[in-house]
Formats: sequence, structure tokens, C-alpha cells
Amino acid sequence: MEGKAPIMRRSALAATAAIGSVSLLLAGCSKADDNQKDNTSAGANAATKGVVNASDKKGGTLTYELSDVPDSFDPGNTYYAYMYNLSRLWARPLMTFQPGPGSKGNTLVPDLAASKGVSSDGGKTWTYKLRAGLKYEDGTPITSKDVKYAVERSNFARDVLSLGPNYFQQFLAGGDKYKGPYKDKSAKGLSSIETPDDTTIVFHLKQAFQEFDYLVAAPQTAPVPQAKDTGVDYVKHIVSSGSYKFQSYDDGRQAVLVRNANWDAKTDPLRKQLPDKIVVKLKVNPETIDQDVLAGDAIDLAGTGVQASTQAKVLTDNSKKAATDNTFGGRLVYMAINTKVAPFDKAECRKAVQYAIDKVSVQTAEGGPVRGDIASTVLPPDIPGYQKSDVYASSGNKGDAAKAKAQLKACGKSSVTTNISARSDRPQEIDAATAIINSLKKVGINANLKQYPSGKYFTDYAGVPKFTEKQNIGLIMMQWGADWPSGYGFLQQILNGKAISQSGNTNLSQYDSKAVNDLLSKAIGTQDDAERNSLYTQIDKKTMDDAVLVPLTYFKVLLARPQNYTNLVSTAAFSGQYDYLNIGVASK
Repeated sequence: MEGKAPIMRRSALAATAAIGSVSLLLAGCSKADDNQKDNTSAGANAATKGVVNASDKKGGTLTYELSDVPDSFDPGNTYYAYMYNLSRLWARPLMTFQPGPGSKGNTLVPDLAASKGVSSDGGKTWTYKLRAGLKYEDGTPITSKDVKYAVERSNFARDVLSLGPNYFQQFLAGGDKYKGPYKDKSAKGLSSIETPDDTTIVFHLKQAFQEFDYLVAAPQTAPVPQAKDTGVDYVKHIVSSGSYKFQSYDDGRQAVLVRNANWDAKTDPLRKQLPDKIVVKLKVNPETIDQDVLAGDAIDLAGTGVQASTQAKVLTDNSKKAATDNTFGGRLVYMAINTKVAPFDKAECRKAVQYAIDKVSVQTAEGGPVRGDIASTVLPPDIPGYQKSDVYASSGNKGDAAKAKAQLKACGKSSVTTNISARSDRPQEIDAATAIINSLKKVGINANLKQYPSGKYFTDYAGVPKFTEKQNIGLIMMQWGADWPSGYGFLQQILNGKAISQSGNTNLSQYDSKAVNDLLSKAIGTQDDAERNSLYTQIDKKTMDDAVLVPLTYFKVLLARPQNYTNLVSTAAFSGQYDYLNIGVASK
């Protein structure tokens, strides 16, 4: 998931555990009292080891700030990690991740469901029972039919809602034929999702899917009442199933959330409903966000860390450094090579790009080692299936111009002109792209920078194959984290040919390898963890041999910890971001 990553790191269902009280997770952590702010005294990286400033104090206004706009607040139409994280405040999926530091945040627990899924038929059928007493913000009951409808609208109406992943469309029986609820006016809907009663939902798959509990943790399983759905305009009047509801939504400016009076803590052992109000401010200057975070009065919603201009101030001031959290996010920063844009339809030209790039200069542009280690594989080290390898090794990771030119010659080219895309509101991404441009120029590959806003990066620009082909965008800056903590959760949406879509596409290389597609299909049906992980290793190797993406760095985030907020914990489930489920406001 983009910016998303949502997540990562251990092999699948072994991480599933019974729900525990969130208060137990807070025990023994840095404790806040009504008149004390101790996010600084907790020390550097404290939120990667425990919950900082633990508190059950209610009241106050919690503020998030974002440099652009999210892809969507609609839980069925989003694919950014920070929106997967935040949307749980108003949209409860069947399963979710328990708040906890680091990899403990990967613990998968029931949310809307009463327990984890029960599989049968070798993993081809999955059954979930909903908790009793669930209600929407208007007091009407939440039923299994609402979950079924949510999956149908989010996965089978790609001409209307195209931004989320399409796993359900790919794997549900009959998914390739169903036209979606906006075209199908029958009451039955997709027959492979059954709702025998109001609290039971059954998914029938084409093939065994051993990690299905992780799939239903996506916000696409958060219930949507069909009578209230207005398609793409549903984002203007979202009906909450969570602890907060929308008081107002001003497109492109801000959203304001307030307590959902019909949320019942008895049906929800995860959420605490602490602030009176949650304000999400949009299109805020990145440097302004840093200033507000350092003042203790805002959280950077994107969770990508402080800007390069702020980084030096933070790391050279001991008091400021003590209130930072620096951790791997289970993510890969990379550049996709568009296999549909000539001359990168030829492997030799793609390999020329691989050899040409000085990755040290890219790492420096991103902010240095504190922002990530130099990468050489598709899978990061904390994703099952990772195996150390460097197919395009160069001395000191600074590139090999001679080998790059040799590959360019083998491709039948002495020079190439192309475009490289990056997100206009992400200065470090732009700086990294600029460093790449400088490397490529030395070997005869002339790339011009094209900048597009992150809120529309996938809907209108980089994620639209026809646009990239028309605009000669052969190189695309990207950052990716696992949709769930396994090799499949990381690889599927960026490498499987079936994941390529005409808008909201995340397989930016448009890579469609039968060998890789078959390995992915085989892996997800394999019950043995070791065997499944070995298949992920093979996929990584095949992808690198085909040179369809350039690994740049294994992403690390440097978060400034705002002093006026409580229950701050950096979680691997959301790329090292703070878990947004239970952040509260301390006394000032």
C-alpha cells in the first residue's frame, strides 16, 4: 500500500491472537498525568518500544495535518497507509491490527467480527460472525449484508471507485463476471458472498487463500448501508460505524470528526473515544506541518516524517531528538520502470537504468541513513521471503557507468530521452528523483522531471497507464509497504499482471510475467510457511532479473513526537506511523 504500507513483517496467521484490552498494552509504558507532558522525557525511539504518554483522559481537540489531500476518506476507495490507519475511527473492518509498538502492532485481531475467520474447504471458504449490538451513527443496526455490499462496491465498480486494491475481485468465485452493485440491480448481488443471517458472512474463493484474515482487515470490509451509498459522492456523507463520525467535510480543505453517540464501547474493546473533536487539515505547507508538530499541536497525518529542512534541527538538538522516533517502516522506496514505454520495453534498456543509478546520492537526497538503508531487493529485510541479493551491484553503491552504457548499447541505443514522475508535495521524493536524473545523464539517459500532486498521483497521473504512455513517462517514483505482513501482502499489488488497472494502478511497471503470476498464485494457496516464503524469494529474484523496478532504499521514518498528545505508539502495521486509533489530548 502506498504511503501505505500498511504493515508487514511476520508470517501470516501465526500473528493472529485473541483480543486483549488496550489498557493492558499501556501498562508499564510512559504514563501521563493531567498536568504533565513527558513525550520528550520518554527519550528517543520510546514510541517504537512502548506507548508513550499513556492516558485515558478524555476531551480536547486532536489535529492532523496533511500536505495535500488524501485519495479519499471513503473506506472503500482509498489505498494510502495513513488512510487505512485513520479511517478506522469511522469505519470498522472485520479484522484490524492491535495498537502496539513495532512488530507487536502486526497482531491481527477481530474488529467488526466477533472472532477470526473460520476456514473450510482447504482455505477456499471463510466464515465470519459479527459482534452483537453493532450500530451505525444513526442508531440503525449494522448487518452482514452491509459488509457484503461494502466489498461489492469497492471491488466490482472500478469505473466508479478505482482507488483501493481489487483482491476480492481477483479471488472471489465469479468475481470476473460480476458487474458490481451500480450496474447489477438485483437484490442477490455477488453469489460467492453469502449472508445466511444478519450476523454471518461467508466468502467463497476460486482458490485457497491462506492469509484471508489479513485481507478482511482492509477498510473495504467496513460496512456501508446500500440505501445511503451515493457512489463517488459517498465521501461527502459517510455513515460511521466507528467511534467518531463526520461533523463536516470541506473538500480539499478539512474534515472535522466528533464523537459518535451510537458507538458502544461494549461492542468494541479496541477504541477509547478520547478527544471531543478531531480536525484533519489539508493542503498545509510541509514546513508548517513540521513547525506545528514540534510545537506539540499537530500530527503529520501522512506519517512520512519531518522534512529534510527540519531534520538537522531535530537531530542536532538533544531535547528535540529525545522526542523523535526513527524506525524501519517495512517499506521500499523504489523507481518503477514502465515496461510499456519504449525503449524500456526492452530488458537491456531497463538494466542500463539499474546500473546507472548512484544510490548513495539518492539516499543522501532522502536525508541520509536515518531515512533508510540502500536497497537491492524488492522485499525489505523485515518481510518474510527476503533474501540478501544484489543483481546490479556496483562499487560503493555509486553506480557502474561502464556496465550501464554496455546495456544501453545492447538495447540498440546510445542515448534515451524520457520523463520521470514524482509527487510535487513530497520534497524528498523530488530530491531523490533529481539525484537519479543526474546519474542517468552521465550514461546518456536524459530524464525530465514531471511533478504531480500526491492526492491525484494514482487517479490521474502515475496510476493511469494511458497517461504515462502518452506523456512518455518511463520512470516513476514510488514508495510501497505491505498490505499485510507477508511476502504476498507486499508483492501482489505491484507485480501481479492481474493487479494492473486503468486508474488507481499500483503495478506502475505494468509488469505481467506469467512466471511471477503463477508463483504468486501458488504461494497464497501453500499452507507451509517456509515453503510459501521460499516462493516469495523466487518472485523477488525473477523480478530483479527482469529489471522492472529499481530498489532505492529500505525506508526508515523519522517522526517528531508531539508533546501535547497521549498514547503515541509507532506501529509496524502502518509503516512506522503512530497508531491513530486511540491518540488523546494532554492538558496544556
